[in-house]
Amino acid sequence: MYASQKEFGQDEDAPLLPPLTADVMEGMDSYGPAKVACEAAVTAGFGPARRAIVRSGLIGGPGDPSGRSGYWPQRFAHADGAEGRVLVPDAPDQPTQLIDVRDLARWLVQVAEERTAGVFNAVGETVPLQQHLALAAAAGGGAAGAAEPDASFPGAGPSVLPRSAVPAPGGWLLGQGVREWSGPRSLPLWLADPDWHGMNARSNARATAAGLRLRPLQQTLTDTLAWEEAAGVERSRGAGLTREEECALLARLDGADVFLPGPV
Repeated sequence: MYASQKEFGQDEDAPLLPPLTADVMEGMDSYGPAKVACEAAVTAGFGPARRAIVRSGLIGGPGDPSGRSGYWPQRFAHADGAEGRVLVPDAPDQPTQLIDVRDLARWLVQVAEERTAGVFNAVGETVPLQQHLALAAAAGGGAAGAAEPDASFPGAGPSVLPRSAVPAPGGWLLGQGVREWSGPRSLPLWLADPDWHGMNARSNARATAAGLRLRPLQQTLTDTLAWEEAAGVERSRGAGLTREEECALLARLDGADVFLPGPV
């Protein structure tokens, strides 16, 4: 719904897309404008003092059917194929921003009970992808060596990728038909286009000031892994590579003439 997904740290006052004028969405290209139109309708009907508009980011945690929050913990926990290697995108400093569904639900109830009015980005803390992967590996019992995010992000820092991670260049992955973000044959959370990185780096200051409390990402990933294990590791899921796809890609990468980062 925001007009630009490029800038980091944008708050709720950032420019929005033009509202949808039609009554029905004709496709996903209209999704953002439709949300803007819905917000305008709510504000017109109730007034700014009697409505709470909550703009949630990527929601994850136990029960996530999309697979976006569960793929990486379960993948590192079961890195037994391809010599224990896990294919990851070579995008260490790309931001990720995940909010635990339990934290969001608890806060929404609080907002309703307290009749809190306003517009809020209900998003998690921004974490570089390399730290997210390290925390996912730690959730699965692997070596991580990562800490929770600090105020120095964005910016490059020392690599904390898990030792089992095998980074592949984005261009090579796209050339192999690997999808970004979500869906079949994807590497979840990965965004190849930097103009979309700001989508995962929005300010949550207004929501946290209004009572939103976020648990550590490590806890979310650990709990999500437990749910994934109970639901069945081998089941089909909405995002990620199958074991067969990953092994085939790693074999191709081993023989590819591409630049790869040095050991971490």
